[in-house]
Amino acid sequence: MFILQTSRLWLRPFAREDVDVLHRMWTDPDVRRYLWDDAIIARDRVAGEVEDSIASFARNGFGMWVVLLSGATEVSGFGGFRRFGAPPTKKELMYGLMPAVWGRGYATEVVEALLRFGFDQLGEERIWARTDPPNVASMRVMERAGMSYAGRECEGDIEVVTYVKERSSDRSVGSDRSVG
Repeated sequence: MFILQTSRLWLRPFAREDVDVLHRMWTDPDVRRYLWDDAIIARDRVAGEVEDSIASFARNGFGMWVVLLSGATEVSGFGGFRRFGAPPTKKELMYGLMPAVWGRGYATEVVEALLRFGFDQLGEERIWARTDPPNVASMRVMERAGMSYAGRECEGDIEVVTYVKERSSDRSVGSDRSVG
């Protein structure tokens, strides 16, 4: 199993029993504003995302994790990788936390753990993260994790801001441990 641990967090791969908690998180107005472009997604869509992640871990060795505060059993967020681009060969780092734990540095810790996994375990040379232009807090997280602004682009009707981190600039990523 692909468990990631930081000094304050545990990240474990999505499991089928996470569907309800992820649905609550992803339909929270403050979370969905940037994650789902303010759409309220159906529980079936969340179940599909969980199944896709489970299949991706089995096939590719990466997917999405739930985030738990050390010693807690309640899910506080998520993070992971998905493919994007044309063809979809790039790895996009994604993350989000419940509003109750915002402002404590957990998002940066999640991003640093995922960057380390992407470089050390997946052998990536470059990892991207993207957000909506108004999501300044997410851009600050990316910058604190050592990612660099790479530009803006449009995907259909949606404008995204892209950040990137290259393996050679990985010296500033905080330490974490992979277990299992």
